[in-house]
Amino acid sequence: MNVELLRTLDNIARDKNIDRESIFTDLEAAMESAARKHFGSTEEVDVKIDRETGEITAFLAGEQIDIRQLGRIPAQTAKQVMIQKLREDERGSIFAEFQERVGEVVAGSVARFESGTTIVSLGRTEAILPRSEQIPGETHHPGERIRAMIYEVKEAPHQVKIILSRTHPDFIRRLFEQEVPEVADRIIEIRALAREAGYRTKVAVNSLDNKVDAVGACVGVRGSRIKNIVDELGGEKIDIVRWNESSQIFIGNALRPSEIREIALCFELNRATVVVSDDQLSLAIGKRGQNVRLAARLTNWDIDILTPPEYSQGIETLIKTLRSVERIDDTTIDKVMALGIISVLDLEEIGPEPLIHSLELDEELAVNMVKTAAEEARRLAESKGAATAAQAVLAQEVSKGKPARKPDLASLVSSVTIDNSNDNQDESPARGDNGSLETEASSEEDRDKKSSTEETE
Repeated sequence: MNVELLRTLDNIARDKNIDRESIFTDLEAAMESAARKHFGSTEEVDVKIDRETGEITAFLAGEQIDIRQLGRIPAQTAKQVMIQKLREDERGSIFAEFQERVGEVVAGSVARFESGTTIVSLGRTEAILPRSEQIPGETHHPGERIRAMIYEVKEAPHQVKIILSRTHPDFIRRLFEQEVPEVADRIIEIRALAREAGYRTKVAVNSLDNKVDAVGACVGVRGSRIKNIVDELGGEKIDIVRWNESSQIFIGNALRPSEIREIALCFELNRATVVVSDDQLSLAIGKRGQNVRLAARLTNWDIDILTPPEYSQGIETLIKTLRSVERIDDTTIDKVMALGIISVLDLEEIGPEPLIHSLELDEELAVNMVKTAAEEARRLAESKGAATAAQAVLAQEVSKGKPARKPDLASLVSSVTIDNSNDNQDESPARGDNGSLETEASSEEDRDKKSSTEETE
């Protein structure tokens, strides 16, 4: 009984997570290759290993041979073949194991760095954490323990590539499952998630048990649970949002901590118009538009933030425009606004089809409504362009020291037509230098007063 051989094969199978039968098959194939090379024969070589005793029997052209008498060179051949087959089996085992674990959070240690890519040791294999999947501003050092999500597993020549990610939104989901038992037990659902890695994340949660507060359970006692997740992400802000079936309530929750006055939904355009007071505008939009951008991704709605004057002006312009169309009464206008259309731009964008099907208007009337709204929208755009051109003309004259005057309509039109290609160049200095222009104008007045005083003296 070849106990040593059986023990060795069992150790290899356990350490490399390879099927024991596959190792026996590989060893038999390696010995057959070595025997054919030794005898230089085209005759069939058959090697069998007893799975119970480990005894080896070999036959060449039907005659039994002693495989141990082949010599050093055939033994070296058998060794090389065996190593190659074991590596192939190990790669197959690694691929099968990690392919099933895609989306799972694993822990490893940083091994080294290669051109910005972090190589992470996972024990029996290594994984890569590309620069694009690393949290911005985060740094690691060799030997550091790190957690990441298995993002993708694919086979490459002579290796298995395991790609990790710390920026994927599902990484947040898996961390919540580890830190919040109610999420792991499916008592609390994560219904939606929007993330800008390294900066801010919004998570919409819903409780399936009326006795469990979804937001409170995720935050934990004195924020203990959410703090562990934030620390793992290097200080990334996480907003826990309460899910609601009502889109209006859900959008309002997603835009917190800002206070919402009114929300108008246009299902045809999948657009939500949110009205906030002036002091809440910057809070609703967030730094560089981050709050409203994440809220839009969380709710799957296009969100427009307006102040009450802007909202009222859009409504008034729409009502005035629709009243100028024949056969349009206040009831029809109310129905149009009930669709979430709050400006002539919305009416132009939505087109006549929804008006025909939803409001049961005849095609001619719907087309006239959209056409009139489009003309009004174009007129407003031209007026806005003329006003911008007027600001540019005034700014240029003041900067040259000339007395400010209001340009007439002809000059405005000509300036818009001529300087159309240089709008951005003209507008930006005018907007950016208002403070300095006013200072120069006041300085000019001071100099005039001083000169008149000196002449009087």
